[in-house]
Amino acid sequence: QLQASGGGLVQAGGSLRLSCAASGRTFSSYSMGWFRQAPGKEREFVAAISWSGDRTYYAYSMKGRFTIARENAKSTVYLQMNSLKFEDTAVYYCAASQSGCSNLGCPSYRFEYDFWGQGTLVTVSS
Repeated sequence: QLQASGGGLVQAGGSLRLSCAASGRTFSSYSMGWFRQAPGKEREFVAAISWSGDRTYYAYSMKGRFTIARENAKSTVYLQMNSLKFEDTAVYYCAASQSGCSNLGCPSYRFEYDFWGQGTLVTVSS
């Protein structure tokens, strides 16, 4: 089970940190990812991290503003979001993948993920 939290209302230019706590599985054996879905749009990839945390991968538009990290001891993955923009408004989902990362990247397609959290809403006011 994946439980995302940390969403809320923030002004443009502000920051938020999302958390995703995992339970019931061997968290440290999964790559973890964040996706988001804005109203009326498809769910899109945001960022992913390898099981050990040594590899990260970002969607181009988020690179430099968002940082993904994980603490396997706490079975938690984080998404630090800085310099938020109005267009970052979305429901953010965490997900777990049995696919690993390589030097070419981490899982970034929805079908590569096996388990999903319920989502947390991020609203950025302009």
